Parts: sequence; structure tokens; C-alpha cells
Amino acid sequence: MVKDFEARSFSAVELIRTKRDGGTLTDEQIDWLIHAYTDGVVADEQMSSMAMAVLFRGLDDRELATWTQSMIDTGVRLDFSSLSRPTSDKHSTGGVGDKITLPLAPLVAACGVAVPQLSGRGLGHTGGTLDKMESIPGWRALLSNEEMMAQLEEVGAVICAAGDGLARADKKLYALRDVTGTVEAIPLIASSIMSKKIAEGTGALVLDVKVGSGAFMKNLDDARELASRMVALGKAAEVNTVALLTDMSTPLGLTAGNALEVTESVEVLAGGGPADVVELTLALAREMLQAAGSDADPEKALKDGSAMDVWKRMVRAQGGDPEATLPVAQNSDEVLAEADGVLTTLDAMAVGVAAWRLGAGRARKEDPVQAGAGVVMHAKPGDRVVKGQPLLTLHTDTPDAFARAREALVGGIEIGPEALDRQPLLIDRIS
Repeated sequence: MVKDFEARSFSAVELIRTKRDGGTLTDEQIDWLIHAYTDGVVADEQMSSMAMAVLFRGLDDRELATWTQSMIDTGVRLDFSSLSRPTSDKHSTGGVGDKITLPLAPLVAACGVAVPQLSGRGLGHTGGTLDKMESIPGWRALLSNEEMMAQLEEVGAVICAAGDGLARADKKLYALRDVTGTVEAIPLIASSIMSKKIAEGTGALVLDVKVGSGAFMKNLDDARELASRMVALGKAAEVNTVALLTDMSTPLGLTAGNALEVTESVEVLAGGGPADVVELTLALAREMLQAAGSDADPEKALKDGSAMDVWKRMVRAQGGDPEATLPVAQNSDEVLAEADGVLTTLDAMAVGVAAWRLGAGRARKEDPVQAGAGVVMHAKPGDRVVKGQPLLTLHTDTPDAFARAREALVGGIEIGPEALDRQPLLIDRIS
């Protein structure tokens, strides 16, 4: 529901000072602030100051719960209770090569649980699910609520753009955080993600919170705090919520780029694909099914072809051709191993920035992306390599981008005499 607020109900400046000086805001003050900002009563400059105050001072559990609920109340809430099957959703905090949503949604649907996957576009070094899907000829991201409900009932899975009506405050606040250096504020990350997911109306939610150089959360303590706060918000809203902490120091899989990652996702659905992508897809599928009350075995659905069948139906339902040839970049260049030994480091941030500079990502939301651009990895940490062998292949339609992509990789690739101990892909589970 959308509320009307008078400009002088509270003073935005006084609220900023309160939080700046380490005080707490009342429920009424937070409710007014979020709605007044959404309605244009509180200026961007004032909300920028508040976001910075929250970055340094934080929000306690009560403040965060109220902040999140107020954001939900600025828009509509979806209701999937009329569907003939339970719903479960997944959200990733973003990473490099993170194409997991693509095989995961049809896999869970093949096990009898509907997946309303409302996704976004990439910004900076992290790839966007919608950008990947839009590399499929004919596929469309925008669906009406009626189309989404019909597809969930008939197919069991949908990957589409979130409508403007969900948590309207978040769209404004997210854009503001992006240009004011406050994206990393844990309470604002938690409220942004959970306001949309709770408003979406799913019955269960699994959070994939990334940790490492290629993630927003660079260290385990911050990742665990974010995961714990989001799980608490979900449970308070009666959404069965669990979080996995997963490693993002190295890219997921062997590709980073839009069409490249679609191809790899289809390989997983066909029973192949990189071991780490398969491992995480199955781990998240089991969590999503369990949270929705199902004891189905996702590994069986991956092996018997039923997940691939749902993928093809899902793509066709949104106008795409799952059999079409995907775009291929016009130019490629190889990065070669500089010595014999074991690849000890392939830094996720370095690869992500390289893919971004090649055209797979965007600096601003309105920027276009190249469907075929990105990076293919021929070795991962722990693999033995010989001098001169290709480690990476860079793909782009704009060959001038190769030099800057190579600059991003400086220091991100290391070869040593022996393999180093590595953090497991699945680090922890927060429930």
C-alpha cells in the first residue's frame, strides 16, 4: 500500500543527525522517511546523507525490520497461493561466472516446486541473469503478473524482470547508493534484497551469499552478518529462509559472459558442465526443495533429462528459441601461461573486470552489453599448466578492449610450484 505523508511530519535533517550521532530512529520516523523519499518529499541529497550515516552507524534489528517493512509497503505484494504447487526462490548476492539461476530454476521446477525467479541486470564486474537470458534469440524479460502466474502454473519456472510495483522505494534507493559509495552498507543490502523477495510472495527463500574478492562481501564476518540479518528478516515475514555462504575468490565455472554462460548452463542441464557449477546448483536445489517441504532428489531430475525439458519449455514460454545458435563475439585473444607449474590463483575480481571491459558488463544501468563478450577459462586453481598454454580466451566485438582487459588481469593470475590449500565452495549454512 502507498501512503501519503505531509512534508513537515518529521524533519529529515533531524533524522539524519540522530543517526549520524549514533542514535536510533523510531518506527514512525523510519516509516515516514521511506515513504516521503519515495514520494519525493525527502530529497536525494538528504537520503544520500542518511545512507552514509547508516553505512557508518548501522541499524539495529528493530530499525532494520521497520526499514524493510516500510520499503515493502511502498509497493504491491504478489500472491502465489492460488498455484497448485508450493513456491521457492533463490537470491545470489552476485559474483563472477554465477550462472546458477539458469540451470537451478528449471531443475527445482522439474522436482515439483514452482520457482518465481525475479532477476536483475548486471552492473560493474558482476553479471546479470537477465543479460544472460537475453542472449537467447527472441527471449523477453518483461512479463505481466498474469503471464508470470500462468507460466508458473503451466511450466513451473519463470525468470523475468521484477515489475516496478514491487518495493518502489528500493529502485530509488538502490540507484542512489550506487552513486554515493554506500552500496556496501550491510543493513541497506539486507533491506534491499529482502524487501523485494518478501514482496514477491514466495513461500521459501534460499540466499546464496558470496564471500571473496569477486563478491560484495570480501570477508567471512561481513558475509555471515549479512546472511544472518537477511534470514532473520525472512523468518519474521513468515518466509522459510536459509542462507549458504559460498566462495567467490575464484570465478564459478569456466565462463564469464552472457552467451558463454548460457552455453555452460545448458551443458549442466545436459548432465555435464564444470564440477563447481554442478555442486552449487545441486546444493541450492536441495535447500530450495527442503524449504518448500519437498523431499525430491534434484540429482535424479538432472540426470533423467526432466530439468532440460523444463528449461526448453521455460525459454519458449518467454518467446525464446532454446535450439537457436547463440551470439559469438567477432574477436578473440588468448592469455598464455608464463611458466610451468600449478595455477594457484585465478582472481574472481580480475576476471570479472576483464569480462566487463570486454563488453559483457555495464558501468551504468542504461549501457548496452555485448551478448558474445566475456572470458573462457581453460584452467582453474589446482590445475597443472605448462608455459605457453592458453589459460584464458578473451572474447569481444571491440578489439580495442583487449588491452584494458589484460590490464585487469595483472596480478590476478599466479603460477607456483605446487597447489595451495583452497577454501571449500560451500563454506557455511545459516538458518
